[in-house]
Amino acid sequence: MENFEQKIPELISAQAIQDKVKEMGRQITKDYSNRYPLRIIGALKGCFVFMADLIKCIDLPVKVDFMEISSYGDAMESSGNVKIIKDLSHDIAGENVLIAEDIIDTGLTLNHTIAMLHTRNPKSIAVASLLIKNEKQQLKYPAKYIGFEIEDKFVVGYGLDYKGYMRNMPYIGVVTESDQLDLFDNLEAEKE
Repeated sequence: MENFEQKIPELISAQAIQDKVKEMGRQITKDYSNRYPLRIIGALKGCFVFMADLIKCIDLPVKVDFMEISSYGDAMESSGNVKIIKDLSHDIAGENVLIAEDIIDTGLTLNHTIAMLHTRNPKSIAVASLLIKNEKQQLKYPAKYIGFEIEDKFVVGYGLDYKGYMRNMPYIGVVTESDQLDLFDNLEAEKE
């Protein structure tokens, strides 16, 4: 297979991402140094690369859990219809919760998630997101830790995907033309 990464221009380099994640980890360590317990909840599936790197940069004992809440499916934009695919495995009552997000687009899914988590009586809830599209976001609960603000463009890599592909790119790339995705559309068509 041809090198698919060559088709997707770099928006944020792997080194810039690692530097920013370390910075976020230092700030979270400082902010939570006297606040236990800290549970980091990953918003699957896109968060897993970011979250794995982030927790290694937090110099505190942390607990980890995951949720999978979808409003995208295979689409490039949120549908606004939110459904829980995988719920938390542990009770969060009395815990400080930090939600790790790969990207905040409109924030509608995150608004729904935070409102639901508040009903479970955590001590606090905050959000750490690698990316945010400020011009589109409609957050009721502002993100406390933000890696990069980006324009309203379709991005992939470092956990972000198109139809499940490209999560393994080490950088964040921007899709500038629809034919950049043809390779992955063709792979999907071959499955049928």
